[in-house]
Amino acid sequence: MRVLIIGANGALGQAAVGALKGRHEIVTAGRTSGDVKVDLLDRQSIVNMYKEAGKLDAVVACTGHAHFGPLATMTDEQFMVGLKDKLMGQVNVVLIGQSLINDKGSFTLTGGVLDRDPIRKGANASAVNGALNAFAMSAAIELERQIRINVVSPTVLDVSAKKYDGFFPGHVPVSSERVGIAYVKSVEGAITGQVIKLD
Repeated sequence: MRVLIIGANGALGQAAVGALKGRHEIVTAGRTSGDVKVDLLDRQSIVNMYKEAGKLDAVVACTGHAHFGPLATMTDEQFMVGLKDKLMGQVNVVLIGQSLINDKGSFTLTGGVLDRDPIRKGANASAVNGALNAFAMSAAIELERQIRINVVSPTVLDVSAKKYDGFFPGHVPVSSERVGIAYVKSVEGAITGQVIKLD
């Protein structure tokens, strides 16, 4: 299969690339690196990404930022960070790509643990992750040409644990290998409309 991995240079993207590259042709995309460049905040940039990438059997989105901060001081502008970036960035990958991806292709989005196991300062990320899950479950019943869609939803990665030190008390980090296997399950398997949880 020909697989586009968006955000391939990040920790999650590297896990996906590492698990999929042995059996598939990988095309990488990112804001500053990759075979093609893309800014998921810019709809036209996503259109251009698909034009440059060519025919695809699977699209894996391993990207997106949310705002982390206290609810008491959170502004609507801060809350919009996650809605515009992590949520709409990935949603637009599907909305634009659904007519371009090959028959029986698949989309794999990336959520996270906070919609089901919240932390302090994580309200924006929790809301975004929940919305991504709901979008994928609903889109799965409407996507045509046997196209599938799933969400990989991990807790904090082992390689990123230090970066988020203190934010995830009591959360046991998940290995990059396990996360990579989850992307394989979504891309190579038959499931659709599923949230693949890695707690």
